Amino acid sequence: MDSNVQGALIASLTKFAEKSGEDAALLQESLITLFSKEIGFLEKVAEFDAAFNEYPAFEELREVFFDLLMINFFANDVKKLEEDYLETDEWANIEEETIDRGTELLNLLLYINECHDEQIKPELDDFLKEFLLVEEDEFQDEFDIYEDLISNQNLVEASIEDICSHAGMIDLGEEMEELFVPFMAFFHEPRGTAKSVAELEEFSANPSFDVAVYTLITNFNNN
Repeated sequence: MDSNVQGALIASLTKFAEKSGEDAALLQESLITLFSKEIGFLEKVAEFDAAFNEYPAFEELREVFFDLLMINFFANDVKKLEEDYLETDEWANIEEETIDRGTELLNLLLYINECHDEQIKPELDDFLKEFLLVEEDEFQDEFDIYEDLISNQNLVEASIEDICSHAGMIDLGEEMEELFVPFMAFFHEPRGTAKSVAELEEFSANPSFDVAVYTLITNFNNN
């Protein structure tokens, strides 16, 4: 299992458990075990869903943790497969099988990996224009998905309180509805300081989820 993914998973699950009053120990053990197995990706997906089915109190995290499962595959599992595996029909079939799974968090985690490779600080403008290419005509789907971030970029320079209150006043699109606050909070404060976490806990309308996802992103970035 990739160490960055493991650290992000544990930190996020711990925060969610703290805020929701649930015990995450058994789910954490199950997820780390299955992430580490040397089995096919779809077999991992089946075990992943079985784990979340067994612990329904954590259902809210299922799809963002699916993004972690995917990132772990790219960072760890694929290295043990043939060099051009991601170009094979087998992987194309897997993509088709899982096309409706996960969230836009996957793109942010891939972007953070790219920032690490290039040794640059993650910034919202760079994420939108250079990574997602939202200004290019052929990437208008991405523009539509991320329009909420594009039209509210100024919030990055505001405060987490402003981000949370603004999220409650605008009509967010389906893809960003749950992720708007943790995404904006990350680009506002990528380090995940105690202060930023405390502010999310205080001002978020859904603190258990927002703090868990923000912690996942910042932990992944900081490792």
